[in-house]
Amino acid sequence: MHLAILLWGFTGILGKAINMSEGMIVWYRMIISAAGLLPLVLHKKEPLPGAKEFLNIAFVGFLVAMHWVFFYGAIKASNVSIALSCFSSISLFTAILDPLSKRQRPKTAEILLGIMVILGLYIIFSVQQLHLTGILLAVISAFLGAAFTVLNKSLTEKHDAEVITFYELLTGFGVLTLLLPFYFKISSTHFEIPGGMDLFYLILLGLICTSFAFTISLIALKKLDAFTLNLSVNLEPLYSIVLAVILFKEHKTINGGFILGTLLILGSVLVHSLHKWIKQRKIEGSTKWKPQ
Repeated sequence: MHLAILLWGFTGILGKAINMSEGMIVWYRMIISAAGLLPLVLHKKEPLPGAKEFLNIAFVGFLVAMHWVFFYGAIKASNVSIALSCFSSISLFTAILDPLSKRQRPKTAEILLGIMVILGLYIIFSVQQLHLTGILLAVISAFLGAAFTVLNKSLTEKHDAEVITFYELLTGFGVLTLLLPFYFKISSTHFEIPGGMDLFYLILLGLICTSFAFTISLIALKKLDAFTLNLSVNLEPLYSIVLAVILFKEHKTINGGFILGTLLILGSVLVHSLHKWIKQRKIEGSTKWKPQ
């Protein structure tokens, strides 16, 4: 699991290293990743989803594409450390959107943890005002990431995760292709054909950091409990920040305020995972005990 998370942590690093626009990075990543998952899908031999289900998958694929575009846009506009710190707010958005999708009220504890995230974001913004655009793009990316995660739950209950992911990548690629002319116009960019190291990094991003990492995470899921999984995944931003400091010397932009804000965000994520684990243990304990 940690190998998969470390590879996911490299997605931000590679996005920074690739000298292409965020739209083109996502366009290539989606088709390369889908190609990497194709052997798994063919092996499953699962029937094609119906028209209504396919539209739902396509919508989630669109959210995935936009989530990645804003994510890499945040990195290009600021740096990996700032983007990943603000992206950690995905736990706040998930805590709000998940109960709302079930027509339930968000829990008080999760609202309080959300306030911690907002405070952390405010502190980061107050000491990194030059990176306002990157911060806003990262928060939008986190919201979109939470939205597709919540919507994905119902889809994965009906189909294998790798099959759903393949169709989401493929449909996201198709929708993004249709949107490219509009994207080029508003971003003043153009279609790019990668070469040299950019092509190598894109292959690493699509095949190793996406398709391969996803596959080994599925293997790990079979032997991990929910708490270990959630806690481990929440370490991804930390891995990325450490890698960015080592590879891009981003320690020059890190100060006391940035560290405090990041610790507040990551701390809220840790507390949230621990709270959910304790609650789940209590539920499991009550169902196992039966009066004689």
